[in-house]
Amino acid sequence: MLEQGGNAVDAAIAAAAALTVVEPVMNGLGGDAQVLLWDGADVVGLNGCGKSPAAWSAQRFSQHARMPDLGWESVIVPGAVAAWADLSARYGRLPFDALLVPAIRYAHDGFLVSPVIARQWKIHADRLKEQPGFAAAFMPGGRAPKAGERFRFPALGRSLERIAATRGRDFYEGEIAAAVLADAVRHGAAVSADDLAGHRSEWLSPLAGRYRGLDVYQMPPPAQGLAVLSALGIMQHFDLGPGQDAVLRAHVQIEAMKMAFSDVYAHVADAAWMRDLPSALLDPEYLRSRAGHIDPARAAAHAPCPLPRHATVYLAAADRDGMVVSFIQSNYHGFGSGVVVPGTGVSLHNRGSGFTLEADHPNSVAGGKKPFHTTVPALLMREGRPWGALGVVGADMQPQGQVQIISALADLDSNPQAALDMPRWRIDQEGGIRLEAAAASQIGEGLMARGHRVVRMPPGNIDFGGAQCIIRVGDGYAGASDGSRDGSAVGT
Repeated sequence: MLEQGGNAVDAAIAAAAALTVVEPVMNGLGGDAQVLLWDGADVVGLNGCGKSPAAWSAQRFSQHARMPDLGWESVIVPGAVAAWADLSARYGRLPFDALLVPAIRYAHDGFLVSPVIARQWKIHADRLKEQPGFAAAFMPGGRAPKAGERFRFPALGRSLERIAATRGRDFYEGEIAAAVLADAVRHGAAVSADDLAGHRSEWLSPLAGRYRGLDVYQMPPPAQGLAVLSALGIMQHFDLGPGQDAVLRAHVQIEAMKMAFSDVYAHVADAAWMRDLPSALLDPEYLRSRAGHIDPARAAAHAPCPLPRHATVYLAAADRDGMVVSFIQSNYHGFGSGVVVPGTGVSLHNRGSGFTLEADHPNSVAGGKKPFHTTVPALLMREGRPWGALGVVGADMQPQGQVQIISALADLDSNPQAALDMPRWRIDQEGGIRLEAAAASQIGEGLMARGHRVVRMPPGNIDFGGAQCIIRVGDGYAGASDGSRDGSAVGT
């Protein structure tokens, strides 16, 4: 797209569309998207996430112990397709239909399934094969495709063609919408024609925080980007530079992240339903007081962090004119709800499982409401100019990964690939700490000496997310991509 005269937005949309075909575990037409971009004058956010069906209520789920995460009862309105169209209309240079040409070609002609995707595909296929439409779409011959096999998905190609021809409206009001609604009726789901037709993307002002001379931008609630800014705001009060002990650096980051998560999981929801404003949770004096409760020598107990499964892709794009795009797209769990609408190739996410059934919680389930959202692209500014775009996939690993990478970039002056290659930690749902296999032994030993419960994960484990990053260097860019996934950095 860049070689055809397009800009970073055109490139990002084309890549996002292609990923719905070639990486269907992680994202699809029935998912959501969130975008941060520098448009030459300001940092702008686009929330491409949908709301719950208007007919949903707490009573509907009264027989459940927790929100369903499979099937139609986990499906809310998808927003990714509308986000592509709205982003293109405001900022793109190329015709919208041109952006979907690569995706359509991959769907009709097929692509060779990579080893990483084949492994994940098989895991989730065994779990989802009984869900409506799943086996027919994603298990040709009764199984998931193996690495190196060509996978074709002509039904998805036809849907992409209709989306291209109608600038996305067919997904919400045309033939695709009709197929979605017919399948919803067959399975007693609540999604209605009004729910689909009424969906709109939301342009908004992102949240921002400052860390070591960087202005860090995040999507506002119901996204969990506030966790990144909160943790960084706490870490700001500690010396985490290259002369500092590596164990202390990890300890402070972990304690700050625990505190940030405890606030986010208690307060963050659809902004219209939140009782506490993000500004209160990011108040500098509040964060200073939180930092004062970190004992450099001892781990403390904070609220445990949920550890949902994840299925998300992240991409970043930048062009010669300085436009930078940070773009994240997600099914939520692997293949989302498992529901695939017959004849369309549309696999529907399960973002509705992001609600809670706690009646007095701001994120409690209700109709026409956005659930707590894990997807958080980041944009970095320095001295009023765009400096970088960053994203890490993996549910609650997203803010944890971002905090570690931003700290490496800002505190250690790491180049972007070195920052992504550093072994990472992850807080698990019981408050313990998982360490990547490559982490130095003294890190694990030092954390255990401070009272952390540490588990070293085996090589090849993907619980630590996959990251991509672009950093401005002079009049060009340095790109980096996590070696544990299929991504790569490419320039023209």
